[in-house]
Amino acid sequence: MLNQQDILSTIEMIDQQHLDIRTITMGISLLSCCDPDPKRACDKIYEKITRYAEKLVRTGEEIEQEFGIPIVNKRISVTPMALVAGASDTEDYVPFALALDRAARTCGVNFIGGYSALVQKGMTIADERLIRSIPEALSRTELVCSSVNVGSTKAGINMDAVALMGRIIKDTAAATADRDGFGCAKLVVFCNAVEDNPFMAGAFHGVGEAEKVINVGVSGPGVVHHALQAVKGAPFDVVAETVKKTAFRVTRMGQLVAQEASRRLDTPFGIVDLSLAPTPAIGDSVARILEEMGLETCGTHGTTAALALLNDAVKKGGVMASSSVGGLSGAFIPVSEDEGMIAAARQGTLCLDKLEAMTCVCSVGLDMIAVPGDTPAETISAIIADEAAIGMVNCKTTAVRLLPAPGKTVGDTIEMGGLLGSAPVMPVHPESSAAFIARGGRIPAPMHSLKN
Repeated sequence: MLNQQDILSTIEMIDQQHLDIRTITMGISLLSCCDPDPKRACDKIYEKITRYAEKLVRTGEEIEQEFGIPIVNKRISVTPMALVAGASDTEDYVPFALALDRAARTCGVNFIGGYSALVQKGMTIADERLIRSIPEALSRTELVCSSVNVGSTKAGINMDAVALMGRIIKDTAAATADRDGFGCAKLVVFCNAVEDNPFMAGAFHGVGEAEKVINVGVSGPGVVHHALQAVKGAPFDVVAETVKKTAFRVTRMGQLVAQEASRRLDTPFGIVDLSLAPTPAIGDSVARILEEMGLETCGTHGTTAALALLNDAVKKGGVMASSSVGGLSGAFIPVSEDEGMIAAARQGTLCLDKLEAMTCVCSVGLDMIAVPGDTPAETISAIIADEAAIGMVNCKTTAVRLLPAPGKTVGDTIEMGGLLGSAPVMPVHPESSAAFIARGGRIPAPMHSLKN
């Protein structure tokens, strides 16, 4: 039974502490849209998405108004497009991206994810065609997001795909150079990608999912930051318990919205992803949470330990609140989207190497990081390989979303706008990794992958 204090506390969380439903994402299977004729396949894709998601935005807005809970984004994720397009007799996959973009515009959603390929063990002809089409596809669409899974704990790391993705990221930046390489903000490279992630740019509808499903992503760094202000100087077990209890309350709200959206849209409820996804707004920062634990600036010594505590406590609180917690559910550290991370990067306390260390214990990886526009493709590939190795060995999801900003160098700033924010260009190591990347092949899976 809710009491008056619970209600007033929730109102304060929404009104003053930036608590929101970051996204309602409808996952849609497009396997039934496969067709040898690419035009017919694109028509089927458009028709199915617009039929299933016709009421998604309106339903989200109605729930927002009735419950008084902000719902920032309404999104769609679809079956990895390489699996669908591979059935068509064509070498040009860009029309499939255009069909997705057109469907997303018709439905009124903010983004559509799933222009994706899963190549952790090898690339099919369809996978390679899709990957090579990414720069053009992302430059010619506004709402389409793309992802490529290059490794997993079970399969190892496909280094041929890693090498290719370094070049693709550079080409995508060049294709959108007039917008500071904006296309790269819609492209993420994964290890151990999950099938029910509602967050962009990495959302896709896995083949193990139902015909359609509703997944909800909840965020609340500001709420956690506020809660920790009440336990200044307390031992870390008190800090962990405070975060856990706060995550519980946030997740319960997310489950309420997810179940209501599921009922109104006549679509099965999938998961609640409780990820502390920051925004550029003051007071909505993961970095400021870490600093509230006693760090002078995010990135200084102790940052990784603080982030490990935060990530674990968030997951524990979420699992207590719902039996359907999934996706990634933890703390995100996207530099351009976090006001505190931006400040720490500009100060020089937060560098690429420290961010890599932090990804060992957080929910995703090197996210929304601007690097100099002249960074070699092989260096980008090597950064991807490092991050994929962390995910592979630690049995966790890791990802890389780098923004090599054309014409920009260290100290410059790129502007993405909206939730994507702005990012200071950060230095990379100048020493070459070209010979390492040129080896190709596959880094074998670790010993602990042999569990069968």
